Amino acid sequence: MELKDAVFIITGGGSGLGMATAEIFREAGAKVAIFDRDRERGASAARKLNAAFYPLDVTDDAGVQNAVEDTVRRFGTLDGVVNCAGIGIAARVLGKQGPHSLDAFQRVFMVNVLGTFNLSRWAGWTMKSLPAGEDGERGVIIQTASVAAYEGQIGQAAYSASKGAIVGMTLPIAREFAHYGIRVVSIAPGIFDTPMLGLLSEEARRSLGEQVPFPKRLGLPREYGLLARHIVENPMINGEVIRLDGAIRMAPR
Repeated sequence: MELKDAVFIITGGGSGLGMATAEIFREAGAKVAIFDRDRERGASAARKLNAAFYPLDVTDDAGVQNAVEDTVRRFGTLDGVVNCAGIGIAARVLGKQGPHSLDAFQRVFMVNVLGTFNLSRWAGWTMKSLPAGEDGERGVIIQTASVAAYEGQIGQAAYSASKGAIVGMTLPIAREFAHYGIRVVSIAPGIFDTPMLGLLSEEARRSLGEQVPFPKRLGLPREYGLLARHIVENPMINGEVIRLDGAIRMAPR
């Protein structure tokens, strides 16, 4: 699939991996709709990139359905989605003040897993009825997992479990959607320089970067966007989880 004139929805497009991907896709000539619950960041990114903006929570069933349908009405079609919306917390299962909060665990799952699944299902439902392109391809769905799905650290039980769920649903959805010519691929980033790390000191960020075998630095959001672009443009990539991590394997803490 060529990105020029293609229409993509990008969640979490107001910052971090999502915004970098939106920039890469716009540079390639794609039309972009940004979904983000942060109205200020989302609207700012949309103005900068001349993209559409929908302020919504990806866990909102009706909201996502309506936004997907409106994106198709606005642009005339839908060629894919990139799911970048996500949250993380740091909490031990057995904390000093008591066991891990169930509400916090549930919230991480709601955003990371249910939110990803929610958009993927509505996008898939919409794209399956649209005209097919070359090789019968109708669309591409990219989901964001994490190396934490494989090497979760102490304090990452909720986050790791949520990203493991994304890894786990990649292949079954890809196999189902293959019937309609829709590819499903997940990216598992390592330690990336995103707003999640923004509260850390420069010294702490540098220390994290030095844990990466090569290149010895934090990943750049643009590098995620470049991989997302390649996935879209390479029709043989399907049903796979691709690590993007500089060969890091996370230590217990």
